[in-house]
Amino acid sequence: MRQLQAYCDASWGRTLPVPVIHEPEEPYKPAAKPRLLDQVRHARHYSYRTEEAYVGWIRRYILFHGKRHPAEMGKPEIEQFLTALAVKRRVAASTQNQALAGILFLYKDVLGKDPGWLDDVVRAKRPQRLPVVLTRPEVEALLSALDGVSWIMAMLLYGSGLRLMECLRLRVKDIEFTRHEILVRESKGNKDRVTMLPGAVEDPLRVHLDRVRGVHERDLKSGLGRVQLPDALARKYPTPIANGVGSGSSPHHGSAPRR
Repeated sequence: MRQLQAYCDASWGRTLPVPVIHEPEEPYKPAAKPRLLDQVRHARHYSYRTEEAYVGWIRRYILFHGKRHPAEMGKPEIEQFLTALAVKRRVAASTQNQALAGILFLYKDVLGKDPGWLDDVVRAKRPQRLPVVLTRPEVEALLSALDGVSWIMAMLLYGSGLRLMECLRLRVKDIEFTRHEILVRESKGNKDRVTMLPGAVEDPLRVHLDRVRGVHERDLKSGLGRVQLPDALARKYPTPIANGVGSGSSPHHGSAPRR
């Protein structure tokens, strides 16, 4: 400003162009790198349960080694952690395998490092047990003790072979009463499949969906009634879905979130 004032005083009475004074620009700040656990969640299109299981084991692995960054660790630290799970924690073999899968996913798919073959891991013993299969009277006794939404869900799990999260995320548009089918979206392995709709649950399910539709309409009048859209559809269709076909089949269970 002093330079500009001196310039104006020296040029008083003359018409001279006023010089442009450029302010120094702020240094460029690159975008912050996503946190490690956020990178794990977005590295692959795994199911929500798989993502949370992997994140949980990676967090335990980091805490086990005093919050050291995984990039600073490798094969010896992985073997120590997995061995401690089997020897000290006495976890099941399936639990140890899940922890191994989560840590290998971290190194290979997120950090881009191959820890190599893990030779010195003490493996948890896999017990030889026979599965428990309920008889038909036992299944009937179990279902007769349920009612309402819980009964409908149990009937779908038992009669359609749905997994728990598949039932919780079931959409109205994926239920085909005319063909007695259910279209399961984004099942295990991110695959779709078709399964049967039990005839014994059709009429109670219709009554339930009518009640859910009424709840949905009241929510819309209150400015609510939004539904979750998977992956990039939320950006492709920013306007919330207002009809009932995209909503969950249960106002309490049908819209289980991804995050």
